[in-house]
Amino acid sequence: MRRGISVAAVAGVLALAATACGGDTAGAGGDGSKAAKDPGSVSGTVTWWDTSNEAEGPAYEKLIADFAKKYPKIKVKRVPVSFDAAEQKFKTAAQAGKGAPDVMRTDVGWTAGFANLGLLQPLDGTVALDGKADYLPGPLSTARYKGQTVGVPQVTDTLGLLYNKELFKKAGISKPPATWEEFTETAKRIKKRTGVAGTQLNPEGYFSLPFVYGEGGDMLDVKGKKITVNSPEAVKGIETALKMVKSGVSLKPATTDGYVNMQTAFKDGKVAMVVNGPWSTAEDYTGKAFEDKKNLGIAPIPAGSSGRGAAPIGGHNYTVYRGTKNLDASLLFVKFMTSKKSQEYTATELGTLPTRTSAYTAAVTADPVKKAFQDALATSKARPAIPGVGDLFVAYDQHYVKILRGQMSPKAGLDALAKEWRTKLIKDYKTGE
Repeated sequence: MRRGISVAAVAGVLALAATACGGDTAGAGGDGSKAAKDPGSVSGTVTWWDTSNEAEGPAYEKLIADFAKKYPKIKVKRVPVSFDAAEQKFKTAAQAGKGAPDVMRTDVGWTAGFANLGLLQPLDGTVALDGKADYLPGPLSTARYKGQTVGVPQVTDTLGLLYNKELFKKAGISKPPATWEEFTETAKRIKKRTGVAGTQLNPEGYFSLPFVYGEGGDMLDVKGKKITVNSPEAVKGIETALKMVKSGVSLKPATTDGYVNMQTAFKDGKVAMVVNGPWSTAEDYTGKAFEDKKNLGIAPIPAGSSGRGAAPIGGHNYTVYRGTKNLDASLLFVKFMTSKKSQEYTATELGTLPTRTSAYTAAVTADPVKKAFQDALATSKARPAIPGVGDLFVAYDQHYVKILRGQMSPKAGLDALAKEWRTKLIKDYKTGE
């Protein structure tokens, strides 16, 4: 579980960030105006913490080399940092007042927490956000906190419905289900005609959100500071998932390694449909069910009774440390790395999903996976932008698996979850009781 730092430490970080903010305006790093007015004259060194998979390193080094050609007075030092350790490592460095990077590849779930501690440079009106209207609304919303844009969307992802076209054909089904009701009927028909299970649910709270969103529910009402994960709408969404398990439409989820079990069953052809993201498709292609890549179908998340299907948004933002002494150079680096050209390059080279509309070029959308998830992003929804949202999901996972395994009813499980959030994690939020 990721844990927050102490109240005293938070106070120290806030004081540090305030001091650093004053320093970066008057210091050698500038106030951002030179990057806008005379970018060619900007010099300095930008330290970038890259939390991506190290196999992606060569592609980013290529971009850095291209950046150096455009801005020869700026040196970029790329530092690979383990994703699992990066969140706390950044906080620790900032608290100590040394060692924090100028720019960081920040998970969307960390952005609000860093901003709340005063660690992120506001970017509205800077060159880092040039072409702001070009960004997809969903990913851009993950980079905002309390009315300020504190990051620039680098890559994005969401969940979609992945399905086995061959099994659909054998069952006489011509198109993927558009609603959860159709999903259930499709699963039953596939089981009856092919003997293969319809689906297997992943018992992680993140993967329950399409059911919750489909009924008009959500985890939190951030503006009203209210916990809504146990609202009637949310309960109804989880009841839909539970019915799939109880009726046999879904294989019973594993208590541990739920994601791995689901993914293995799907790629081996033992289930016909799963809810997953674009990151999973490379592994799908290694399974016997998808040796022919054309057999993998991808569709938007089915709709619930609200008439709308939606899935949570994931991905990463580029953020600038508020204490940077290289603000102008950092802004230019972020601008370059999030440009249409750079996003198109990483999309084709690494398989990432762009955050700019213009980066979905013919070359990018020629890949059916990217085209399908571009469509899925149209109905995606940002998770609550609050500090420590990752800790909420640790508790969520524990209660959701109990519900799916019949150890608690959806109402009791979500009530218990809301109580745990209220008493341990977000004490300033109200519950619906």
